[in-house]
Parts: sequence; structure tokens; C-alpha cells
Amino acid sequence: MSVKEWYLEYQIHKNRPGLLGDIASLLGMLSINIVTINGVDHMRRGMLIRSEDDEQIQRLTMILSTMDNISVTKIREPKLRDRLAVRHGHFIERDSDEKKVFRFVRDELGILVDFMAELFKKDGHKLIGIRGMPRVGKTESIVAASVCANKRWSFISSTLLRQTVRSQLADDELTDNNIYIIDGIVTTMRATEKHRMLVNDIMRLSSTKVIEHPDIFVRETEYTLDDFDYIIELRNNHDEIITYEVIDPGFSSFDIS
Repeated sequence: MSVKEWYLEYQIHKNRPGLLGDIASLLGMLSINIVTINGVDHMRRGMLIRSEDDEQIQRLTMILSTMDNISVTKIREPKLRDRLAVRHGHFIERDSDEKKVFRFVRDELGILVDFMAELFKKDGHKLIGIRGMPRVGKTESIVAASVCANKRWSFISSTLLRQTVRSQLADDELTDNNIYIIDGIVTTMRATEKHRMLVNDIMRLSSTKVIEHPDIFVRETEYTLDDFDYIIELRNNHDEIITYEVIDPGFSSFDIS
């Protein structure tokens, strides 16, 4: 029987001394190994566990349900955000209605970079959108994640240092191992037809494309938000509202994003 990993998360109602030790002892008696453990939120703990027997996991769930001091909130095969929550000790916020939307604030750039790097490591087509106001760290996070994932990146359109609008790529840039970075505002509102043809060619590649300002991109093209695999929102703080009030073909605050 093969060894299988699970993500266990529980809410602590009363953090009495020895509670973690009791749970660890229970896991030991059921021959379930703890791989990693960390607090993932206030009074919430997550852990990656490993077992050869699914029935032991079912027994664990039943026993934990009888404990008054905790409530099991998740026990499942670990998803990417589960692994990152345990690794960073912080839970990644996900939209309850739009399951593909993940939210971060600037203080969480480390976990955002780690999250994107794990996405970049996966082969094949992925379309990722990232929303955020100017100078919040969108482009820098994409580049840092590309470095972490050991992937080459190419700016197709950008305003990181100065406005970049590519109309052709070198042969060694047209590979499935590249991360293509596209600024949705520059591409759709300030670029030439030749540039848009290049973007169309890139969108057909079996590779990762990251589009900043995806809402503007879908507004001005035939693509929809349903075409995106992930939407990332990056804010300076939790209360910030992401808006596009000053968007025109001329100069705006979004020229430096």
C-alpha cells in the first residue's frame, strides 16, 4: 500500500496545555506520521500528515470529532495553498464565490512569490491574471516567482522601467519553458497591430502567460475571465479597492505599475 499525504486543519476553542501533545500521541497510536505542522491563523493549526491506510485517517477524523477543545475544519489531500499555509504559517485568502481568485496584501509578498512559483513550475498552458493598483509590486512579484521557479521570463508589454511593447521575439524565447508577462492596458490600448498579433501567437502556446490588469484585457479582447486559470489580487492593505478610473490611451497613473 502506498504512502499518502493529507492536510489536517483544526480550530482551537480552548488552547489548554498539552493539547498538541495529545493530538500528536493520537496520530502516533494510529501510525500516522506528522510531516509538517504550523499555526495558519489565529487559534487555527494546520499540519501535513502521512499514512499508508485511509481507514486510519477515517478513525482519526471520528476521534477528533469527539474532542471538545477543537473542531476539524479540513482533512483532505493537500492542495497547493494548504502546503503554503503550513510552510509560511499563514492561510491564503480565497474568494468564497469565485474559487479561482486568491487575495494577498503587500505584507504577504513572500507567500505570493512562493505561490506563483509553484504555479510556474507546472508544465503546460496556464493563464494567470493579476490585479492591483500602481506600484503595489505586481511585476516584481512575477519576476521573483520566475526566478524561484527557475524559469526564464519575457516582457511582452510592460511599464516596469519604461514602456515595453514587443512586436517580435527571438527564437529561444518561443519555448514552453518561458513565462510571458503581458500588461493588459499597454497591449490593448497603446500597442500596434503587429504587437497584438504577437500576443495572439503567444496566447496559443502551451506555456504560462501572466496578464497584469486582466479586466482591461478581457474588456478589449475576445477573451473572458473564464479563460483564466487563476486570478490574483494584490493590495497595499485589506481595505484597498482596485479601480481603473483613469484609463485612456494617454498618460495615467497606470503608466508606472
